[in-house]
Amino acid sequence: MSAAVPTTQFIHAGQALLQTGWAEDVRLGLAQGKIASVEIGVEAKTGDERYKVIVAGMPNLHSHAFQYGMAGLAERRGPSADSFWSWREIMYKFALTMTPEQAEAVALRLYVDMLEAGFTRVGEFHYLHHDRDGTPYSNISEMADRIVSAAQTAGIGLTLLPVFYAHSSFGGADPNEGQRRFINDQQSFARLIEGCERSLSGFDGAVLGVAPHSLRAVTPDELTFAAKLLPDAPVHIHIAEQVKEVDDCIAWSGQRPVEWLLDHQELSSRWCLIHATHMSDTETVRMAQAGAIAGLCPVTEANLGDGTFNATV
Repeated sequence: MSAAVPTTQFIHAGQALLQTGWAEDVRLGLAQGKIASVEIGVEAKTGDERYKVIVAGMPNLHSHAFQYGMAGLAERRGPSADSFWSWREIMYKFALTMTPEQAEAVALRLYVDMLEAGFTRVGEFHYLHHDRDGTPYSNISEMADRIVSAAQTAGIGLTLLPVFYAHSSFGGADPNEGQRRFINDQQSFARLIEGCERSLSGFDGAVLGVAPHSLRAVTPDELTFAAKLLPDAPVHIHIAEQVKEVDDCIAWSGQRPVEWLLDHQELSSRWCLIHATHMSDTETVRMAQAGAIAGLCPVTEANLGDGTFNATV
């Protein structure tokens, strides 16, 4: 009978950067992928992994890998009316051209660049699902499988967040033509999740979550459906990134986006609200009290002129 696999491993470093600063002869105990113990000023023991210097790897919380291929296409000064919404039209046009092979190549290049910059894990908010005409591939998780393959080849940790995208705006509006590669209904999205589970089954340390794209892109019932698909998994959602989104949400529901989400879902630490830029003080405090995470993208938010997070409350 084979020996049981130990649930704890130890790493010893001659020097390690801790919250308190640099320390010498540091021994870290790891359990289930998390740091369980820290000893300072101790010698290594038999079986420890040994390194001269260690620092914590950075996770990249929010990635759309295919967009790495359009770098430069929208990076120039244009009319004063340019905004997130005009940038989005360029992104849609680019997304409609990409093959699975190209998507994997771009993701691989991106993930290698992330590793070289010190990122050791990526949260891939993945919504480029279908063929260029909007027809699902015979393997519905074809494009997600390409993300998994790229991450494995690069050697970066992966949290895969398949995106549920069903509508173009609040109230279940029909999707527009530029969104055709993103669109699923509840049944096809459930099959996509099953495909992603299979794809990740041999990827040590990988995590599968769900990502209802935004309150614009799913109805309330669809949001609840997505959140319950994987009851203990991370849930990431774009929210309150743009003033127009806030105004449209108020017109639809009478509430601001984060306010509506707080009142209609049981938010907790499994929820990550991406951007959450335009929040009232009350929304900000309530979000913190719920334990939800704000996922900030400062480069994007500056580049697109979104605004700044309400961090002073």
